[in-house]
Amino acid sequence: MVSTPSLETPLSGRTFLETAIASNSPNQSLVPLTTRLGKNDALEIGGCDVPTLVRRFGSPLYILDETTLRMACRQYREAFARYYEGDSLVLFASKAWSCLAVCALVAREGLGTDVVSGGELYTALKAGVPADRIYLHGNNKSAQELNYAIESGITVVADNWQDLRLLVELMGDRPNPVRVMLRFTPGIECHTHEYIQTGHIDSKFGFDPDSLDEVLQFVAKQPSLTCIGLHAHIGSQIFELQPHHDLPDVMVSWLQRAQGYNLPVTELNVGGGLGIRYTEADDPPSIEAWVKTICDRLTRACAEANLPLPRLLCEPGRSLIGTACVTAYSIGSRKTVPGLREYITVDGGMSDNPRPITYQSLYRAVIANRMNAPATETVTVAGKHCESGDVVIADAKLPATEAGDTLVVLGTGAYNYSMSSNYNRLPRPAAVLVCEGEANLILQRETYEDLLRQDRLPERLVPNQGS
Repeated sequence: MVSTPSLETPLSGRTFLETAIASNSPNQSLVPLTTRLGKNDALEIGGCDVPTLVRRFGSPLYILDETTLRMACRQYREAFARYYEGDSLVLFASKAWSCLAVCALVAREGLGTDVVSGGELYTALKAGVPADRIYLHGNNKSAQELNYAIESGITVVADNWQDLRLLVELMGDRPNPVRVMLRFTPGIECHTHEYIQTGHIDSKFGFDPDSLDEVLQFVAKQPSLTCIGLHAHIGSQIFELQPHHDLPDVMVSWLQRAQGYNLPVTELNVGGGLGIRYTEADDPPSIEAWVKTICDRLTRACAEANLPLPRLLCEPGRSLIGTACVTAYSIGSRKTVPGLREYITVDGGMSDNPRPITYQSLYRAVIANRMNAPATETVTVAGKHCESGDVVIADAKLPATEAGDTLVVLGTGAYNYSMSSNYNRLPRPAAVLVCEGEANLILQRETYEDLLRQDRLPERLVPNQGS
């Protein structure tokens, strides 16, 4: 891996770019793989000049690099083909970024889709994802969502007893059983933010492993349910390989138990969770290393148990799309607190990227319209929302900035648009997909009219009506 400078090192944007692509694995790079220094001292992504994109589409603006996203999809598929002799399927965890263009693009790359709501399911189907490649998750699926899943012909990942009982009730006497996977908590903990740990026993997700036999016995007696697989997930933004090395052993032991109930279990889904590089301090394993770890250990565990290789599924989200996107802002006001802090403010913040205020997440930024300028200031990049905690980056090293400069925050593809809001009645940003010099609008910027679209005003409160 190419070494990168420390966050403490004052660099120009040009010098930073020279070292920011740490490897050919998208999740290990700090920038989209097509990032270049273009004309007029400007940042270029996907062959498109970023300041020009901001002038054309406005800001804040999500800029998604198609090449980087496709490369990540291919690296997962090709690594599984290289290291696993059985069948495999990579699912895009669409909670990371669910929209028509993203779902369609990953489907074109041969991936399936993991959805966690009726809305994500609707989006995936409208984007053309085949139903037999869609898997529905969720710890509190509604009857409406489960019925939609049944009618759509997708696979349901049962998370709890409510799921199973509702499915049986909704299936009634329908002739074709619904495909289900059973999710269990594996009891494997990893070093990540506590909010995104999902594999430890004290988690809201999945059946307790102590109830394994009870669950298997129940499902075996239900003719309306076809149990095709088992699922586990240990968390998100994980840099350790050891937890993923340990997971196949746990799941193969479950697989052996399932066979004792004559269930047609042929799939194991090991979840996702591989981290990405947000700052120079992050050091995630490559996509290939992660896949190899899973495949090698599962192959050995099946051999030791004298079991045929199951179909192997995984569901990455962040490591597919996180690095592929940046967010461009326009800089506005500045405030100096003598002896304490220098603030610069951008025209977005927690409404388009809630991760810093939610997870204390760290990011890297550059000034896209003056990439050769040396970083001479330490500033706090603040959002425009009415919250003191609306800080995008604390103590960022940047060139001396002016109002109107374009500040680009890197690594914003995962969970930024998905978790965005209209806090303070800010319209959500636009998003463009860039590739080989072409920029296509994939999310239209919301308008003030959009903010009122669902509002309803009682007649007695209409201006100039009533008393």
